[in-house]
Amino acid sequence: MSILKGKTAVITGSTSGIGLACARAFAEAGANIVLNGMGAPADVEKERSAIESEFGVKTIYSPADMAKPIEIAELIALGAATFDSVDVLVNNAGIQHVSPIEEFQPEKWDAIIAINLSAAFHAIRAVVPGMKKRGWGRIITTASAHSLVASPFKSGYVAAKHGIAGLTKTVALELARSKITCNCISPGYVWTPLVEKQIPNTMKARNLRRDEVISDILLAAQPTKEFVTAEQVASLALFLCSDDAAQITGANLAIDGGWTAA
Repeated sequence: MSILKGKTAVITGSTSGIGLACARAFAEAGANIVLNGMGAPADVEKERSAIESEFGVKTIYSPADMAKPIEIAELIALGAATFDSVDVLVNNAGIQHVSPIEEFQPEKWDAIIAINLSAAFHAIRAVVPGMKKRGWGRIITTASAHSLVASPFKSGYVAAKHGIAGLTKTVALELARSKITCNCISPGYVWTPLVEKQIPNTMKARNLRRDEVISDILLAAQPTKEFVTAEQVASLALFLCSDDAAQITGANLAIDGGWTAA
């Protein structure tokens, strides 16, 4: 399947987890890739070179900090300068912090809002002019089931993801006649480094063992009792890039094992 042949995708937070799965899926579909995210240089280079060699596309990496608007603009500019266009933007970078509201440090709140919400605004703002000029584009943001429902001790994350849902709708309406779609995907719990890292904090906040956090907290809300896979999220993101998805815009698509069905 080469639905993205000749196009370029910028994917933030793509050195692991959902972002890396999206990068690999889009590369397999023919897109050149701009990777972004954290990680040891050797590990990042291993993933970058693997994408190039496995899928025969060009792949570059930017360490742009998603908390810094100037670096976000530079990331989009790098993609456009290297490949002549940025046709697909996937806002995927995210961080988490788990804490009761009265103990939630303001700096943690500010960081979560900056990376999980404001970064998407800055990236969309930078990428839209080029998409309008070319008359085609796909903007996809990784939201969360927490864009639709809340959980205790995650005030920053839940607020940011609810904001992503609203930003997605607004941008979709503004671009509705420009052949540019804007959607967000709301996964339930996906086994990623972000989820794994929050387990100790949840153990502390709720006084639970690790296995209890997984079974009684993480998967309690998902009727299937299974984690969503990063590859499943990537497949949905790739479908949103297809011509068949041209009339899907402004949507918040849940992929959560039934979590938000109740």
